[in-house]
Amino acid sequence: MKPSHVLQARWFSVSAYGMIRLLCRTYRYTIRNGESWRLLYQEGRKVLLCMWHQQFFPAFGYFSRHQPPAITIMISRSHDGDMASAIARLGGFQPVRGSSSRGGTAALKTMIRALKQSRLAGHIVDGPRGPAGIVKPGVAAMAKSAQAVVVPIWASADRAWYANSWDRFMIPKPFSHVTLSFGAPIQPEETASQSVEQVRLLIENAMRPFLIGFGC
Repeated sequence: MKPSHVLQARWFSVSAYGMIRLLCRTYRYTIRNGESWRLLYQEGRKVLLCMWHQQFFPAFGYFSRHQPPAITIMISRSHDGDMASAIARLGGFQPVRGSSSRGGTAALKTMIRALKQSRLAGHIVDGPRGPAGIVKPGVAAMAKSAQAVVVPIWASADRAWYANSWDRFMIPKPFSHVTLSFGAPIQPEETASQSVEQVRLLIENAMRPFLIGFGC
């Protein structure tokens, strides 16, 4: 990439992050059961925070302001992923590049290694392209390999825009009331004796009722 293009991309990332941060600062957050996963982390447990792609925008705004050590997250190796990765770094996250369709195996190994070391990672369970409501097997493999506690998160807002996209991506409107709910942790003892597919379904069944607009 030419130096001028690098500078342009950097400027766009900083500007986009600034606008996201400004919008998210207008939200009135209600956090439900937010201490449960923090206590697990403080006890030395490995914690894997999981969300639908549809709902990560308000969660990004919250965690960029209330982070413990940097949360490792996987971001696709696409042009959009380049921008998302830069914005994530500005928000205090640690991105690992890859997805189920491109660079997934190497990225998954890096995610597992990072989760074992830092004990904290986040994951978009349906990936960057869906389909909506279907948890990809990578998150289950990650949880089993790292012996991590899986903590489902879902978000809702009293007023929001929904994109005309595969998952009806949600952006809460300015000054809206946003609720972030942390579900019951899925413990390693529950997943150790199960197959990756069984763990995948366990996570999917826990999270799917909170996907908005798909009759779940």
